[in-house]
Amino acid sequence: MNEYVKANGIKLHYFDSGGPGPTLVLAHGLTANARSFEGVVAALGDAMRVITVDLRGRGLSDKPRSGYTLEDHACDMIGLLDELGLRRVIFGGHSYGGHLAYVMASEYPERIERCIGIDSPTAPDPAILDQIQPVLDRLEVTFPSLDAYLADVRSMPWFAGKWNDRLERFYRSDVQVLPDGSVHSRARPDAIREAATDILAVNLPAIVAAITCPTLLIRAVEPLLPGAPLLFPDEAAQEALGSLADGRLVDLTGDHYDLVLGEAAAQTAGAILEFAGRE
Repeated sequence: MNEYVKANGIKLHYFDSGGPGPTLVLAHGLTANARSFEGVVAALGDAMRVITVDLRGRGLSDKPRSGYTLEDHACDMIGLLDELGLRRVIFGGHSYGGHLAYVMASEYPERIERCIGIDSPTAPDPAILDQIQPVLDRLEVTFPSLDAYLADVRSMPWFAGKWNDRLERFYRSDVQVLPDGSVHSRARPDAIREAATDILAVNLPAIVAAITCPTLLIRAVEPLLPGAPLLFPDEAAQEALGSLADGRLVDLTGDHYDLVLGEAAAQTAGAILEFAGRE
């Protein structure tokens, strides 16, 4: 169900599956939105109540000029939980959303029952700003039509041979159509840049090491492009696992995007269900 809530002084947009059982809150990647979890939510079925949130600056949530650190996002999430009357939840996220999950579990242990990071490296690459520059460039562009925008997205090399209806729906939801038919991204480029810069400023390994609740690390074992390094390399994953008080690591076949937007979304859901004891 499509919902809005006022939390931490801003309006947040979210979807609520309304299912029974434990509540799972999912936070999306750096430039994504709540619809990125459509495949995971579908595969979870009614085994859990799933809430997926548009983080501030993305999707249909408010886009203040500043306030895009992990701490800012965490305060938003606590506000969301308070407004929805949720005392304790399972909190997970994909990529950047996983970093937020680590912060939530570390700093708000009384609110987070279990933590899930979906291909969320615990020691981000210092070159992240250079790596996401092409994405930031695309966020700045106003495309003449939705078809032109979708054609540009389909041309991304990591989607070669993998385009599906789920990706189509996700990217259609990710832009605003202007009165003249042109489109541009709903995400604020300066917000994404601020969030990415903050990732390098925080000590994520220490944050992860401070987590005491059961934590699931889900890792993609295929690179985005042939020959490219994994976003969450073996050594880094094992180091993160060793630092956790109660951690487990699940490797899934697929790349970074496959785990939520591709066929591997069902595997991701299966790993979550097993971790939550809801098989």
